[in-house]
Amino acid sequence: MNRYPLWVYVTIAVALVLGALYTLPNFFGEAPAVQVSPARATLKVDSTVLGRVEEALKKAGIQPTGISLDLASVKVRLADTDTQLKAKDLVERTLNPDAANPSYTVALNLLPNSPRWLAAVNAQPMYLGLDLRGGVHFLLQVDMRAAIAKRAEGLAGDMRSQLRDKNVRHAGISREGDSVVIRFRDAETRDKARAIIAEQLPDLQLADASMGSELRLVATIRPEAQKRTQELALKQNIQTLHNRINELGVAEPVIQQQGSDRVVVQLPGVQDTAKAKEILGRTATLEVRMVDEDNMNAGALAAAQAGQVPFGDEFYVERNNQPLLVRKQVVLTGDRLTDAQPG
Repeated sequence: MNRYPLWVYVTIAVALVLGALYTLPNFFGEAPAVQVSPARATLKVDSTVLGRVEEALKKAGIQPTGISLDLASVKVRLADTDTQLKAKDLVERTLNPDAANPSYTVALNLLPNSPRWLAAVNAQPMYLGLDLRGGVHFLLQVDMRAAIAKRAEGLAGDMRSQLRDKNVRHAGISREGDSVVIRFRDAETRDKARAIIAEQLPDLQLADASMGSELRLVATIRPEAQKRTQELALKQNIQTLHNRINELGVAEPVIQQQGSDRVVVQLPGVQDTAKAKEILGRTATLEVRMVDEDNMNAGALAAAQAGQVPFGDEFYVERNNQPLLVRKQVVLTGDRLTDAQPG
């Protein structure tokens, strides 16, 4: 009879116990839930939002089986799908009185129904894919033509700045398709401009042209620069999709590139298909506004918090809970930017 040291049997027993323990969450299934997350970067979900959700549910006589607050969202567990739908509509009306301009995203979700003691030891259920769990599959295409056109528009602005700084006069700069055309009155000025642009903007290839008596310099984006622009556009879109999918609370989404200009998005277990499509397809906007330095004093900020916002200003609260007054006038929008990286 073969005998092994005691530590071998102990190791096997511990492995079996741990394996059984971390398998248990798969037997408890999932609970229908409602998830609340901020729809704007200037907002955050905190205990105040949690209190509003709890109060609204209590007034409506809806008893959740659990409610929790994490760093990015409020999650409300409910007993069944009928109650889940009622709670979603109620929370939506409570947090977003203006449906056309929502402050929070309220989405249907499914949460693990495991006991708290299992969650405390980080025992999570196995997340299933679309084939076993169902969900949503999207195939999105990035508008590469628009990315190249925006890059050309940005380069046209750079050329204007460079020629103005060097005091080189021209008869006009315009974009024609993916090319930028600069018009001149004499060949000497055109040659001078070509030298400046070739030195300062190496992503452009330049060619002389003429139309009647008008001399032209045609600038087009080099193929390797176009490829970099397209890769950057694809990368930015994938990152944006990751950020937006966080609003849906999907545990293990699949977001991957397919081909040169497409992105595959798979969201296992998503119930609210319309909400997922709305979040992924909405247009992002970027606005830069000036802080109203004249009203950044304790009295004006206290009045703004009480609802008395100065004319021409808007009141915001930063992520560190610092109040802020900014002017309504927009000084810069996202369509003027082609790229931004952390410094």
